[in-house]
Amino acid sequence: MLVRGVRVLRWMRWYVRELTDESAYERYVAHVRKQHPDAPVPSRRAFEKERTDRQETDPRQGFRCC
Repeated sequence: MLVRGVRVLRWMRWYVRELTDESAYERYVAHVRKQHPDAPVPSRRAFEKERTDRQETDPRQGFRCC
C-alpha cells in the first residue's frame, strides 16, 4: 500500500511539472549534453531569461495576457 502511494505521488509530481513546464530546463540540459557535449550549458536563470525573451518576441511561442 505504501509503495503504491509513493508511486502515485511521484506520478502526480511528474504530471504537475510537465503541465507547468517546470522540467523544461532539465530536458534542455539533457539535450545539450547529448547532442553538443562540448557546448557550455547555461545556468537555469540564463535559460529562463532567454526562454521568456523568445516567448515575448514571438507570439506563437507563448501567450501573455499582461
